[in-house]
Amino acid sequence: MSSSTTAQGQSPIAEQSPQSLCALEPRVPADRLVAEMVPPPRFDSVRFDTYVPDPNQPSQREAVEVLSSFAAGLGGAHATGSGRRKWFGRKQPAAPSAPRGVYLDGGYGVGKTHLLASLWHATPADSSLKAFGTFVELTNLVGALGFQQTVQTLSGHRLLCIDEFELDDPGDTVLVSSLLGRLVDAGVALAATSNTLPGKLGEGRFAAADFLREIQGLSSHFRPLRIDGEDYRHRGLPEAPAPYSEEQVTRAAYATAGASLDDFPALLDHLARVHPSRYGALTEGVAAVCLTGVGPVPDQSTALRLVVLADRLYDREIPVLASGLPFDKLFGDEMLNGGYRKKYFRAISRLTALARDAKGMVAQ
Repeated sequence: MSSSTTAQGQSPIAEQSPQSLCALEPRVPADRLVAEMVPPPRFDSVRFDTYVPDPNQPSQREAVEVLSSFAAGLGGAHATGSGRRKWFGRKQPAAPSAPRGVYLDGGYGVGKTHLLASLWHATPADSSLKAFGTFVELTNLVGALGFQQTVQTLSGHRLLCIDEFELDDPGDTVLVSSLLGRLVDAGVALAATSNTLPGKLGEGRFAAADFLREIQGLSSHFRPLRIDGEDYRHRGLPEAPAPYSEEQVTRAAYATAGASLDDFPALLDHLARVHPSRYGALTEGVAAVCLTGVGPVPDQSTALRLVVLADRLYDREIPVLASGLPFDKLFGDEMLNGGYRKKYFRAISRLTALARDAKGMVAQ
């Protein structure tokens, strides 16, 4: 069977049809959730020396120096046995300048995840003794394993990194704070980034005081590191490309090996049937995501699921090509002015970056 061509004589469409995310319902075993608690593919190769501090923001360079020292200080720790007690325990207390936890406080897009992943890579321990995940992934782990089993599984680790600690869900915050308390008692070092509580501070900012208050008794174990700066995804970069036509998106999906092609409203409906802990697995093997009919997200529950998908796509550097409305029109004014606005701005920023990455998929 030969490839088809358009009436205008444009390049042929590939014979193989693109896959559909709506047709996938991945199952993720609990043990895989633990094994996959490592920095996402986008951050496989990041290191402290690949972080480029903004010369106008001295706090960025200071953060690199403090985190490098923190990682080096974990070199004498052991997940089990007397070595751990020497570093953390009463036999040899840690110096006040070397807290058990660090908290990266700053706006979205200033490189907090880059620095957190660099800390994970720099900590001198086998990868099986270090864990890295978002707050959502950690709560999903507790849901899959149960609280006690999660404590047992992670208490042998040297370091736990939590990206995007959620302060807008009081129940989950208390749950994870209790978990971290048990892990601190077991000698696990902690590092976290966080979003802010609803209605706090200005747009794009985060609040160390809010974070430390919410984790209550753990606050003394964290040293806040303020990281100032603008969203790096927009430093000197061109504006996001305008959405393409439905025909252009469809042709690109057929012409790109490993691409998916879905109607945006149908994909939003499908996300409601797949647990967010499986969104990463949903995108496995997908080289690019092509969406037709992008429009306003109808409600907050749907919007929050889309935020998680955007995070997983961004982590895996999967380009997103779309027709319909531009990504900065996804969320209405009520959402962008509400308690979850930081999440929505992050999703817009990340989807915009992925839209730029997809620009080369469209034949000029």
